[in-house]
Amino acid sequence: MYALNPPPSFSCNTTFCQAKSRSSSCSAVTISMHTGERSSPELKKSAGYAATSSLLGRVDNTIGIIGGVSVFSTLIFLEKLVWWSSRHGNECVPFIVCSDPGLSREFPRHNLVSSFYDVRDQHDRATVNGVIIENLRRKREFLERSGARCIVMPCHLSHSWYNEVSKGCSLPFLHLGECVARELKAANLKPLEAGSNIRIGLISTYATMKAGFYQEKLQNQGFEVLLPDNATMEHIVFPAITALNRKDIKGGQNLLRIAINILLMRGSNMVVIAADKLQGLLPSDDPLAKKCIDPNDALARSTITWAQSVGKVLK
Repeated sequence: MYALNPPPSFSCNTTFCQAKSRSSSCSAVTISMHTGERSSPELKKSAGYAATSSLLGRVDNTIGIIGGVSVFSTLIFLEKLVWWSSRHGNECVPFIVCSDPGLSREFPRHNLVSSFYDVRDQHDRATVNGVIIENLRRKREFLERSGARCIVMPCHLSHSWYNEVSKGCSLPFLHLGECVARELKAANLKPLEAGSNIRIGLISTYATMKAGFYQEKLQNQGFEVLLPDNATMEHIVFPAITALNRKDIKGGQNLLRIAINILLMRGSNMVVIAADKLQGLLPSDDPLAKKCIDPNDALARSTITWAQSVGKVLK
C-alpha cells in the first residue's frame, strides 16, 4: 500500500499554463493522449499528446479520464498520476483525457460553493440534471470507443451523478469515494479512544457534502464520519475559499488549519479534503498535512494499481 502522506503540492496556475500550450482543443472537447512514447521530460507527461481516433487503443491498460467541472481538478489529477506513476523510475500509465470546458456553464454559479440540491425550482434542477448526466455519459462513451480500458472521473461534484454516468459502462469505473475509503481501511487506523469508532473528518463544499457519497463509502467501510458544523462552514471553510479566490494564500492556509484542527479535536483520525480549492494548500511538510488525505491522490494510486495489474508499465 502507498503511504497516505501527500506528494509535493502542485500549482493550479502553473499546471494550467503548461497544459494550455500543449493540449489540442476543438471548441467544446479537449482530447489528450499519453502512451509512453515521449520526447521531452516531466512537463510533457502531464500534458499528453494531441490524439486522433486512429492513434488510440493500442495499450491494454489505458486509462480514460473524464474531465471535471473544474479544469484545474483534471490537470492536478494528471500531475498526481504522473508523480505517483514515475516516482520509482517507472513510466507514467497511458491515459486519454476528454474534457469539456463548457460543462461548468451548466451549473448555477453559486451552487459550486453552496449546493446544487438547494435549487428551489425542481423543474430547473431536473433539466440541469439531465444535461449534466448526458454530457458526462457521452464523454464516458467516447473514452470507451477510443480505447480506454478503465474510466476515472477526478471531480467531486461530478460524482453526484456517478450512478447515472456509470450505468451500462462496460469497463471498470473507479469511484473517488471508494478509493479513499479503501485506502483508509487498508491503513489499519486505530480508534483514538478505547471503545470508540474510527472517525474520519470530511471538509468539502455543501454540494459535495449533500451529495453524500463520501459519507456513504466511508460508512460502508465501518468508519464514523464527522462533518464540520454550520458555524465552521460559514465562518472558516467558506472564508478560506474566499481568501484563496482573492489570492490570500496565507489566510486560506490558516483558516484551513483551523478547520482541520476542529475535526481532529472532535476525535477524527484523518481528515478528507474534498474541495478543489483546498487540496494541496498546506505544504507537504506541514504536520497537519500528514493527518489529511486528498481524494485525487487516492484515485491516482488506485488507478496505477489497476493499470499495473493488467499490463506492465513501460520503463
